[in-house]
Amino acid sequence: MKHALLITAALFAAVSLSAQERHLANIRQLTFGGDNAEAYFSPDGTLLTFQSNNPSWGLNCDQIFEMNIEVALQDTSDYRPPMISTGKGRTTCSFYMPDGDHILYASTHEGGYACPPDPEPRKDGKYLWSIYPSYDIFVADMNGSIQQKLTDRPGYDAEAVVSPNGDKIVYTSTASGDLELWIMDIDGDNKRQLTDQLGYDGGAFFSPDGTQLVFRASRPHTAEEQAEYKELLAQGLVAPTNMEIYTVNVDGTDLKQITNLGKANWAPYFHPSGKKIIFSSNHASKRGYDFHLYMINVDGTGLEQITTESIFNAFAMFSRDGKRLVFSSNRNNGGTRDTNVFIADWVE
Repeated sequence: MKHALLITAALFAAVSLSAQERHLANIRQLTFGGDNAEAYFSPDGTLLTFQSNNPSWGLNCDQIFEMNIEVALQDTSDYRPPMISTGKGRTTCSFYMPDGDHILYASTHEGGYACPPDPEPRKDGKYLWSIYPSYDIFVADMNGSIQQKLTDRPGYDAEAVVSPNGDKIVYTSTASGDLELWIMDIDGDNKRQLTDQLGYDGGAFFSPDGTQLVFRASRPHTAEEQAEYKELLAQGLVAPTNMEIYTVNVDGTDLKQITNLGKANWAPYFHPSGKKIIFSSNHASKRGYDFHLYMINVDGTGLEQITTESIFNAFAMFSRDGKRLVFSSNRNNGGTRDTNVFIADWVE
């Protein structure tokens, strides 16, 4: 009887765990080692472009790779996807172009072939991101050959993604002196600023119908906060510890704050319905670094926690048909600091 009770308890625990992440079925790990993030689907949903600094691949900082999802699922840890960036400098924020045969990404390689340095640790322990001024946005083919340079100015230009219609690119730039959202035509023409409030506006993605953008933003309010923000920005740094989720129309009108949770809310992406937003947040954490995926209605109601496992889950993206979700997590990393890419079937 005791053994039967133990078995029943174990089964109940497994069911309860599954229920905690009820939207995610058949979770599979796609990368093994290093930091792997910002994995985004190809237009047909069969491939992923992502960034990695996996030291076993001879990397010192992030480079861009293309993954065949089915091959990765079959070969597990033995699969090494091809690099599709130059291997020089540091890269970030890759995204497929409309034809599926070219990628968009930002790179520092024209400012130097070595990896730019990470921020120096601060005495107050504050976590900082580097906004490298040598970042520009490039288009490359899948052999890693750069075909076009879309930005060409001193200062940060990165975090670029393509609209669902394939005619526009939204990105983050310091062209006006602050970290604002900008939009341009798919060929780099007609660059136009969309946001203009003090703070870091970034990580934008289009709504499924292409009419809106969702993004993360910091909004320093007090004189002390504003002074610190400007001081860090002048050093090419930003503190991403207080951010909320916003939406705005692609013409820059109707800016709305969606979350008001406190701490860091970031990496948002629209649900295929266009009526909800999935994002990462540590607002419920008692120790700061404990990020989970959440979903919220576009009117700011109906907050729902999506993940419960590990202490880091972020960079979620839906496939176009809404059947799959790809995200980064440090679950199943054997107690290391590795962050890997996972894919799951999405359950409504």
